[in-house]
Amino acid sequence: MPRALELLLVIVTLPLWGALILLTALTVLLTEGRPVFFRQVRPGLGAKPFTLIKFRTMRPGEEPDAERMTRVGRFLRRTSLDELPELLNVLRGEMALVGPRPLLMAYLAEYTPEEAHRHDVRPGITGLAQINGRTDIPRDEKIRWDLKYIRERSTRLDFSILFRTVFHLKGS
Repeated sequence: MPRALELLLVIVTLPLWGALILLTALTVLLTEGRPVFFRQVRPGLGAKPFTLIKFRTMRPGEEPDAERMTRVGRFLRRTSLDELPELLNVLRGEMALVGPRPLLMAYLAEYTPEEAHRHDVRPGITGLAQINGRTDIPRDEKIRWDLKYIRERSTRLDFSILFRTVFHLKGS
């Protein structure tokens, strides 16, 4: 999707997602306290690091993730509302609406030369892996979907993925 079209789409929908961000931030603040946001460095275009912004869904601590997940956090993850702040990453040009999800920096050293091509495009909020299994598929399968997206990407495919994402979330 051309960057100008992506920005237009994000700006036109700002009243909707802006209100959702404010409501979600208030909910996290009132139920879980501070910090409201979770920030983590992830690889972006060209594997250049950027700071991903999401809503916090876990309590601080050393316990396993499942034990630190909050009740509100479970809901936010199930509905993908925890990812709404990533629209700010899109506005800053660090992410796209559609593309490979940014994985952890630690995985960079593990990529084969072919897998490293997932960094030839800006990472996305949603992508083929998200509409074809999301967290229920292993990392290597996600990478295969990401590489398929990169080979076949087009504005038409991006809109198809966005449309399917909306309906995928409704079924979550």
